[in-house]
This record gives sequence, structure tokens and C-alpha cells, in this order.
Amino acid sequence: MEIGEMSKGNEAVEIATLPSGLKVAVRRRKGAMVDYCGAIVGVGSRDDAPADPGMAHFVEHTIFKGTQRRSSWHIINRMEKVGGELNAYTSKEETVVYTAAPSGNLTRSVELIADLIINSRFPDSELDKEREVVADEINSYLDTPAEAVYDDFEEILFADTPMGHNILGTVEALSTFDSKKCCRYLHDWYTAPNITLFYSGKQGPEAVIKAVEKHFRDLPTHQAPRIAADLRPAKERAQFSKDREIGAHQCHTVLGAITPGMYSEWKHPIALLTNILGGPGMNSLLNVQLREKRGLVYSVEASNTWLTDCGLFTIYYGCDHSDNAKCAELVMNQIEQIAAAGLTPSRLAEAKKQYIGQLAVASDNYESMAIATGRSAKYFDRVLSPEQVAQHIQAVTADQLREAAKMLSRLSRLTFY
Repeated sequence: MEIGEMSKGNEAVEIATLPSGLKVAVRRRKGAMVDYCGAIVGVGSRDDAPADPGMAHFVEHTIFKGTQRRSSWHIINRMEKVGGELNAYTSKEETVVYTAAPSGNLTRSVELIADLIINSRFPDSELDKEREVVADEINSYLDTPAEAVYDDFEEILFADTPMGHNILGTVEALSTFDSKKCCRYLHDWYTAPNITLFYSGKQGPEAVIKAVEKHFRDLPTHQAPRIAADLRPAKERAQFSKDREIGAHQCHTVLGAITPGMYSEWKHPIALLTNILGGPGMNSLLNVQLREKRGLVYSVEASNTWLTDCGLFTIYYGCDHSDNAKCAELVMNQIEQIAAAGLTPSRLAEAKKQYIGQLAVASDNYESMAIATGRSAKYFDRVLSPEQVAQHIQAVTADQLREAAKMLSRLSRLTFY
């Protein structure tokens, strides 16, 4: 089979598009002892039909429950017998199925993933059991206010759009997900043009593509029916400030806003600002102000979610009820100070050096890097080297950082107490 034109994302990564539309990204790591292999499917919770919230997540759970040739037991053991793992997750825009295994198991991984994606049959007896598992997962979030507050915040922020429901869906909708509906969903969405395969390990692209061509030859080739989401520009969304009583020992607060998406020129300035405010370092501005100086919180963090047509910036902290208003005020003060005065040249240089260093440390997590390779190939048709990423961060100016802070100066708030 003729393969499409191959292009290099950097010296270690090659990307190929097969005639079927299936994209393959290979990150070769000579001497690697572990292979990571997976499929990124362009379907997530935002693609759930209005009557089927949680469908993408439920299918991700249940493709492991039996194929035309394997029982759920055989699926579980296929990777574990060689000391490997089979895993999956669902986000708002994608479903990822992947393996980690000792080097030398490329064919085993590719064949298993292909079997799950192409041949899953969703036996009703297994679906009944998995409904209980997912229902327990939904209820467990309700028992974890530090996580549930994020879901409720997003439901308000993205109200009346497909982004507005949480990824897990509802217990009521689960009861309607049967074998026929799941099979139809798999056929509609799990198609060659909608999937990017990734591999990270010692095998070269020729071996990977050969295995993919063999085992994915029966993958449907039609275009997936992505549902257009009406997000509306962020400026049209009313800022909100809400409190919900749940009887929690602490207040759990999320502040956030819609931002430009992954293709925006503002991605790197916003990412740098987020790290300055509430990144993993103990010296982040919010950790210093809320915890180190005043002892108001145990933890405070800022994060970004990058989607194709928007982004989501959030800050979370947990504190005593009496301290919630003070914490919110301190958070906004830090953002407003950067929006007004920015950072000094030396402080900005330090912030860039720290962020670039954190990214370098994170790149040593080969599993995360393998998935990141696949996502970058899927959305950008290229994979940046660490040096190229560092160049983007170094290029952020003081003015851009101030403008990014201005974008975040009108945050909405939701507090569980």
C-alpha cells in the first residue's frame, strides 16, 4: 500500500498520512526499553448528542468489553501477560486508547488497538456491568468537591453549548446506551480520517507503518460527523459569581474564563502567565501570597485547557469559609498588578527560564510525551523540538504578558461551601 508523503516534525519524529486518511506519528528513541503506542480519536464529550451526555466516555469504557475475536478477559490479558498496560481516557474533544509495554511488542500493541477500534461488539451483559461502574464514577465525583466544582463551573461557563455537560454524563443517560447504539457510534466516529496513531520507542517508522497498514486495513474511511459547537465569543458571556452550599468542611473555589484556543498567537503568553501565577513551583505568585505569606490555603493552582476553538483558564484553591473572600481578592490583585505594571525584565527572564526548565523535566515522562506527540501531529501536523518550544517561550514580550493578564482580569467564580 502506498503511504502518503512523510514529513519531519523534528529529527526524532516522523509523520505520515496513509491513503485512507489515517495519520501516523512515530517518535524513534534508540535504546528505549518501553514502547508506547496509541490512537487519538477526534471525538469527545462535546460531540455527544444532546440526548446522550456521556456517550463518548461510555464507549471508551466499553470497547474493552469484547470484540469479534476476544472476550474482555483476553483483552485485559493481552498486554498484561508481557508486563504491559492498556489504558484509555476521554476529554472534551478526543478519546485516547493506548498501551505501554516492554520494547519488542509493537505488533501486539498495534493489533490489539486495531481490534478494539474496529471490532468491538459491546455485549449487553458487559454493558450492564459497566453502567454500574460509570455510575459509581459519577457519584464519586460528587463526593469530591475539589473535582466536582470544576465540572459545575464549566457547565455554567459553557451553558447552552455542547461543551456545557461534564464528560461522564448522567446516570439517567447511561440507561439508554445499548449495544446497537454503541456499535453505531463506533462506526460513525472511529474512522481513518478522524484518528491519529502514535508510537514512541526504538522501532523506526517503516516497521510501525507496516504494522499499521496490516492491522488497520479494515478501518472505515468516511469522514466523522463532528458536531459544530456554538461557543460564542467570550466577550458575549456574562461574568458570574456564584456560591453553592454542599455542606463542605472547606470552601472549594474555581475562578476562570474562556480564552483563545490552541491555534491562537496568545497560547504561549497565556501559558507563561499561568505558570507564573499558579504553576507547580512553590514560588508561584499565588502560592506565595495565599499559602507561604498568609497560610490561607493548603494548595492553589492555575491551569489551562487548550481546545481547537477556545481555551479555558482556571484557578482553584481550597480554604476556610471565613477566608474565601480574602483569597479571591488576593488572586485578582496578582492578575491586576501584572496587567497594570507587568514584570521587570529580570523577573520575566527568570520566569521564562523556570518554565522552560519545567517543560524539560516534564519531557522525561515518556508516556506523556508519546501522547503529546500524537496530539501535536493530529492538530498541527508537526511536533516541535524542546528547543523550538523554548524559542516560543523566550519570544513572549512584557507587553504580551500584560495583555494576557488583561484578558484574565474579569474572571467568573464558583464556590462550593
